[in-house]
Amino acid sequence: MLRIIAGTARGRRIAAPEGRDTRPTLDRVRENLFNMLQGYVRDARVLDLFGGSGALGLEALSRGAAFAVIADRDREACRIEKLNAEALGFMPRVRLMRGDWERTVQTLTEEGEKFDLLFLDPPYEMTDLREMTERLKPLTAEEGRIVLEHRAGAEILTAEGLRIDRERAWGYCGVKIYEWVCDSGVL
Repeated sequence: MLRIIAGTARGRRIAAPEGRDTRPTLDRVRENLFNMLQGYVRDARVLDLFGGSGALGLEALSRGAAFAVIADRDREACRIEKLNAEALGFMPRVRLMRGDWERTVQTLTEEGEKFDLLFLDPPYEMTDLREMTERLKPLTAEEGRIVLEHRAGAEILTAEGLRIDRERAWGYCGVKIYEWVCDSGVL
């Protein structure tokens, strides 16, 4: 079991899908990550892609985010995400989506959605994220951040125009926070 670290649901436990296909973000990593994101969470619109348990999106909601889309392709992960969102009373501020990242991003782009925080926690063997991050550009709000969890020390390839704003590692887990930049500065 995981727990919500801070905010309105602080200390509440949430379930995680069983098995090896899902790697929930550890409590200490989430705590440190959200410390890095102070100032970006309140009233944010959040996308939690590769949601698993939904812990990142739910933690953001607990800390004052306005709305979260939590998406995963796995049926059991989606069931757990719904169970967790309902248990925390966050369903009015959550949209759950089932599908692979390509379909999810396409649907949200077609709907004209924009997000302030885009959490990515893909399988650690996915290190070439150029296509994915390029396709996230239209979904990123002005001054939005893409937050990537990855294997510490892994070389990650991303789209041109993404710059690492901050990065940290805790044991085997690394986190990079990206922002979009252009020739005249940050988008």
